[in-house]
Amino acid sequence: MEIEIGGRLEEYACRLPEGTPLTAKDLLHMGTRAAVDQSLSRLARRGVLMRAGRGIYVRPTQSRFGARPPAAEILVAALASRRGERVAPHGAAAANQLGMTTQVPVREVYLTTGRARTLQLGAQVIELRHAPSWQLALGGRPAGAAIRALAWLGPEQAGEAIRVLRAKLPPEERQAMLDTRSVLPAWMAQAVSALAVDV
Repeated sequence: MEIEIGGRLEEYACRLPEGTPLTAKDLLHMGTRAAVDQSLSRLARRGVLMRAGRGIYVRPTQSRFGARPPAAEILVAALASRRGERVAPHGAAAANQLGMTTQVPVREVYLTTGRARTLQLGAQVIELRHAPSWQLALGGRPAGAAIRALAWLGPEQAGEAIRVLRAKLPPEERQAMLDTRSVLPAWMAQAVSALAVDV
């Protein structure tokens, strides 16, 4: 029975798109919880699946160089969608992307409206940090990245950051930032107000 579940589970996992998380609860149609748990563990030991976190498995992606972990952003987005969370890259990554800092984050960190947790894809550690909803209000659009970058930089560097954003962001993204002022911390709302002269 377990071998049969393992075979069906392996077939099922191989058909999934890259980064699709698997948990025992998703697979209870294949057998009992204990049998599914044992099959997942066995497939992870064989290298068919990777254990990404407590009770979370993912299929490695095959490339011409061999098996590699799936892209972190795909796994994080799939988990967030499944749990009804919003996620976005941390402010440090956003600041680097927008040219507000040359610092490159050492590890992958995402902000989430869900609980804080850590995932692991091989040697890569992915940290999900709980963040206030205002940091994720504008999602993955450039204005959202700018809000997260400002939050990471802090009030001391806000003036210079706004000058960079004024040059980099199109008018509709600057307007989106202005439209979120009511939910931002006071220092950030004041800094963002400086964008109004250009909109």
